[in-house]
Amino acid sequence: MVVPPWGNQTAVVEFVLRGFSSTRQLNIFLFMMFLVFFILIISGNILIILLVLFNHHLHTPMYFFLVNLSFLEIWYTTNIVPKMLLIIIAEQNAISVAGCLAQFYFFGSLAATECLLLAVMSYDRYLAICQPLHYPVLMTGPLCVWLAASSWFCCFLLTAITMVLLSRLPFCGPNEIDHFFCDFTPLVRLSCTDTSLTETIAYATSSAVTLVPFVLIAASYSCILAAVLKIPSGTGRQKAFSTCSSHLTSVTVFYGTLIATYLVPSANSPQLLRKGSSLLYTILTPMFNPIIYSLRNRDIHEALKNCLRKRPGFLR
Repeated sequence: MVVPPWGNQTAVVEFVLRGFSSTRQLNIFLFMMFLVFFILIISGNILIILLVLFNHHLHTPMYFFLVNLSFLEIWYTTNIVPKMLLIIIAEQNAISVAGCLAQFYFFGSLAATECLLLAVMSYDRYLAICQPLHYPVLMTGPLCVWLAASSWFCCFLLTAITMVLLSRLPFCGPNEIDHFFCDFTPLVRLSCTDTSLTETIAYATSSAVTLVPFVLIAASYSCILAAVLKIPSGTGRQKAFSTCSSHLTSVTVFYGTLIATYLVPSANSPQLLRKGSSLLYTILTPMFNPIIYSLRNRDIHEALKNCLRKRPGFLR
């Protein structure tokens, strides 16, 4: 019987996340900063969910998808940030192999789901602006539920394929991951066997769930732009475009951070730069989304004012 080259090596049972490997004083600063960001992310997205749930005039397709996006951001951040905070302040760097694979699975699934949700939201804006008379008939409640559920199900299923292949890889060499969470590339590098099949399938599925939604978003906004330019009055154009400006900003921030993280850095880029760029989509994007969707959104402003006006009577 042929013994594989890793046959006499001890299998890795846990990984060590190196985090930011900074001084104690800097760690305290990073911990406080990321903790504040984490609280802002959770509270901001919960606030949006509650405002939509308890204000009937917000029970529309656009805000239904926004609730899905806010719920995703809460789960997405909770999957990574608490462990990162423990690494920074308590130096609890160890994570089991199963725990690392689970963290990667939820990270990949949620990131892919966000891509599809953003595409669905762009389709919703396309129907609202380009076909306003047919919008209530086309974008029905059951269709909204189906679009959202399909986004979640497809992405979790596709990521499961990569996860299964990744879990079958033997890890028997170094167990240190030079990152603050279990991302695919630093994790697969620790395997002591050929990973070409796993990497090929992973890149194929990740490309499918990022590029296809991006193309759909670009097509939707091309149609929206053409429709808006046909509106004769400047006020009408501004009003039409204001209904999708928040979503367009969110798409720009999300895909911009993905490009900055995975396309711009070269193979020779310092790992600290890669970690810094990873913070863009793990912390900054989830924190900015509630701000983006509430800063210039009159419906959210009115819902918040209504809640504040009702609060005194509620407390009495």
